[in-house]
Amino acid sequence: MKKRIIRYLKHILSTILILGLLAILFGLYHGASLHYGDDPLMFNLDNEGPYAFYKNDSIYNVNYVKGNQESGFYIENKEYTINSEASANCYFQLDSTSFDFKIKPNIEVPKSIYNDENPIIAISDIEGGYKTFRDFLINSKVIDSKLNWTFRKGHLVLVGDFMDRGWSVNQTLWFIYKLEQDAKRQGGFVHFIIGNHELKNMQGDYGATAEKYLILSNILGKRQSQLYSQNSFLGKWLSSKNAIEIINGNLFAHGGIHPDIADSKLSINEINQIIKSNYYKPYYPKNENTIEQLLLSTKRGICWYRGYFKDDLSQEEVERGLNVFNAKTIVVGHTLQSKVNKTYNGKVIGIDVFHPKDYHKNWPSGESEGLLIENDIHYRVFADGRKKEL
Repeated sequence: MKKRIIRYLKHILSTILILGLLAILFGLYHGASLHYGDDPLMFNLDNEGPYAFYKNDSIYNVNYVKGNQESGFYIENKEYTINSEASANCYFQLDSTSFDFKIKPNIEVPKSIYNDENPIIAISDIEGGYKTFRDFLINSKVIDSKLNWTFRKGHLVLVGDFMDRGWSVNQTLWFIYKLEQDAKRQGGFVHFIIGNHELKNMQGDYGATAEKYLILSNILGKRQSQLYSQNSFLGKWLSSKNAIEIINGNLFAHGGIHPDIADSKLSINEINQIIKSNYYKPYYPKNENTIEQLLLSTKRGICWYRGYFKDDLSQEEVERGLNVFNAKTIVVGHTLQSKVNKTYNGKVIGIDVFHPKDYHKNWPSGESEGLLIENDIHYRVFADGRKKEL
C-alpha cells in the first residue's frame, strides 16, 4: 500500500513538472519573461519632463516635476505663446544624463512615400526603453556619443510600439522628437510609424502602461488620458504620424498587410488618412464589412496584424499585399522574433526582438537588434554595431 502511494505521488509530481515545463515553453514562445532586479531610481521623479499642454488657442505650458516623496512634489511651469519656441531639457534618472532640444510650434505631417538611394536603419518595439534605444543608435553610428545625428541623409525608421511597459516613455518620445529635428538639418529622416501601443495610449487604454505615468499625471493635476490627448503637445505630434510608409520600395508597418487590403485598391495616402482619422476613437467591430473596419481591426488592421507569423498564408497572398503598392518587401514589428529575420522568400522581414529594459532585468534576457538596408542588401544589426547580411 505504501509503495503504491509513493508511486502515485511520483506520478502526480512528474505530471506537474511536465505541465509546468510546457507552460514555461508556451510562455517563452509567446514572449513571456521573468521580471526581476528593479532599480530604485525608477521611482525617482525629480526633473521628470517636459510635459507640454495647450492652455488655449494662444498659450501652451511646459511643465517639469520637481521634488520627492519625502519632501513632496511640485511643478515648475512656464507659459509660451502659441507661435514661439520653447527651450526644453529631458533628464534621464538612470545615468543622470540629459539632452536639450526646442519645442517648435509647428508640427509637420510626414509624407507617406520616399524615394532616394540613402540607407535605412529600422528598429521596433522599444517600449519605453530610452537607454537601450539610445545606445543602439550610438553603436549603429546613427548618432554619436553626444547624441548628434551622424547618419547624414539616411532614414531611421521606428516601426511602432515605443510606448508602454517601460519607465522611460517620456524620454523616448522626446528623444525621437529631437532626432527628427537633428536629422532634418542634415538632410536625413526619422520616420515614426504608429504601433498598437501608441494607439492604445491615444485611445485611453493604459493596461500596459508603467504605474509611473499614473503617478505623474496625478502630480501634474491631469487625468492619465490627458498625457497624450490632442490637447497635449506629444499627443498632437503623435497623431500626425503615419501607420504605413514606403521608403525606397520597402513597406514599413507595425503589424502588416492583410491580403484583403490589396483588394481595396486604396493608396498609401488614403490608408493613412483613414487610420489617422480614427486615432482617438477606440475600435469596436461593427456589423458592416467596410474597408475602414478592416484597416482598424485589432486582428486584421495594419497596426495589429500578426498573420505573417500566426496564419498559414501562401506566398501569393503575401505578395498580393506588396504588389498593389509596388513594394519589394515589408518590414514589420509587433510579433516577437528570436532575431531579425526574413520569411516568405525574403518578402517579409520581422524585426521585433526582446530589447533589454532600462530599470529592471528579465529572464530570458536579450540583446537589441535592428535592420539595415543598404544598396538593396539587408543586414541584421546587433546591439554593439556589428552587422550580418540576412
